[in-house]
Amino acid sequence: MLNTITTKKLMLFSATILSSAFLGASHPEQEKNNVLTAQERQAGWFLLFNGQNTNGWRAYNNKPYDSWEVINGQLYCKSKDAKERADLITVDQYDNFELSIDWKVDKGANSGIIYRVEETGGASYETGPEYQLIDDEGYSQKLEAWQKSGSGYAMYPPLELAAKPAGEYNHTTILVKDAHVEHWLNGKKVVEYEFWTPAWKELKENGKWKEAKAYGMAKKGHIALQDHGGGIWFKNIKLRKIN
Repeated sequence: MLNTITTKKLMLFSATILSSAFLGASHPEQEKNNVLTAQERQAGWFLLFNGQNTNGWRAYNNKPYDSWEVINGQLYCKSKDAKERADLITVDQYDNFELSIDWKVDKGANSGIIYRVEETGGASYETGPEYQLIDDEGYSQKLEAWQKSGSGYAMYPPLELAAKPAGEYNHTTILVKDAHVEHWLNGKKVVEYEFWTPAWKELKENGKWKEAKAYGMAKKGHIALQDHGGGIWFKNIKLRKIN
């Protein structure tokens, strides 16, 4: 059980996320892309994507790739004309943070934002939990609840379906604070969980990750943008470290 001080801190974090997520989702036309306001800088935010190139990012396990490009201030994973694919990860690693990011998927596309990633496996999702990004309505296969947008992939289904249709931008915020995690989508908290609790361990051991011993165990790691065949766009990727 969380103590009173920790509970108050988490309530404050959630309130901050709700406010920023709601504003980001409701007034995109009033914002310039890939820039920080003075208030954001003062609050400790910094850009992970400058809108011009992939500085600050590299391929998972330094694999060769030609599937990512920057188009009109958007980071795009190509669905066609890519011979070598790889997830992009941040050069730096993060433990406790709030991540803000806008994304959209092409029709039928599938991707994810993966956090606390270690480069010890064949894929980034083998160590880092994944915030799912997918065309909920137009995907070619039937989706389980834990595969829908905003879910903690293969662990926690979203509390409600909050994603916009394919081709429209969504606003996501991810809070990771010690063992506490929150997924927000278009101003709504869709997932909340605690790492390493008995309930978390039971889900891991009885599901997709039962053979992935390193899954979810790292307390610090890279942030990854998944290349799952392309058709995914990102912009306004911002992060602030939290204590």
